[in-house]
Amino acid sequence: MARSFSLGDFDFALPPELIAQHPASERSASRLLDGRDAPPVDRVFRELPALLDARDLLVFNDTRVIKARLYGAKHSGGSVEALVERVLPGHEVLAHLRASKSPKPGSRIRFADAFDAEMLGREGPGGALFRLRFPSEPLALLETHGHVPLPPYITHADSADDAARYQTVFARHPGAVAAPTAALHFDAAVLAALAERCIATASVTLHVGAGTFQPVRSERLAEHKMHSEWFEVSSATVDAIDAARLRGGRVVAVGTTTLRALESAALAGTLRSGARETDIFITPGFEFRVVDLLLTNFHLPKSTLMMLVSAFAGFDHVRSLYAHAIAQRYRFFSYGDAMLLTR
Repeated sequence: MARSFSLGDFDFALPPELIAQHPASERSASRLLDGRDAPPVDRVFRELPALLDARDLLVFNDTRVIKARLYGAKHSGGSVEALVERVLPGHEVLAHLRASKSPKPGSRIRFADAFDAEMLGREGPGGALFRLRFPSEPLALLETHGHVPLPPYITHADSADDAARYQTVFARHPGAVAAPTAALHFDAAVLAALAERCIATASVTLHVGAGTFQPVRSERLAEHKMHSEWFEVSSATVDAIDAARLRGGRVVAVGTTTLRALESAALAGTLRSGARETDIFITPGFEFRVVDLLLTNFHLPKSTLMMLVSAFAGFDHVRSLYAHAIAQRYRFFSYGDAMLLTR
């Protein structure tokens, strides 16, 4: 009989000082908990290439984090903080807004004392998102006037260092409002070591949304509604996965966002290329079809990502790995250390 899980099963006590506020001095100098077997092995991230086989395929998420946070004020008075969730055609965006009183349709907001945006209406569950029209290309305005959208558990204001380090070295397609953090550990030296070992790489694009930090509020997991994110899996990546299978290799997902894209693309039973939306919610009992190994950071208690890694590597095994990581003072969350898991 399948085990039944509730929200409390994914809780754990984390000493606040283990929440990494800044990245490691070098990307690949982060620690790597090799959790493929028990007991786990404490390693350094730059050892990763030696843990893989020349037949394997490493799949990255090549999304690029945009400077999605804006500060401004309503023309009628009152400060506003915006977090752009998605850029739409016609100079429009969907954004989360924080204000003492929500702006009404037709009202205008002055951002960064530089440009005005018109509030068009509200969308999404409970009207959580505000549709805004910018005066020109939103991505260009955000790059000039926006701030790095650091997660809520990072307490310092964004800096030039965050602009560089809260971005992967292979980021290509702008659209994410949170980094695919497992990929932050890769640098030129690690990529060169992978190439030297003839380990193939491929990429998907999944634009990570702010909903990745959305708390699960119901004890019954089935009642939680996941946010929707846009992703694309190219035909070249599908071909690369097929080739890895033929040579007896493993598909290694770099991060939960890559895993979500690949498993979403295979929900019909076979892996299909193309671009679409996904609100996949992976909990224990999920049938994985694509990913064999997962490289991931350490996640928040009671989060959907804790549920995902527990589904992938086994609930009890993941609990023991987290207990080990806390005891060994690993650094947690976006700027923290990494872990390698097998299905």
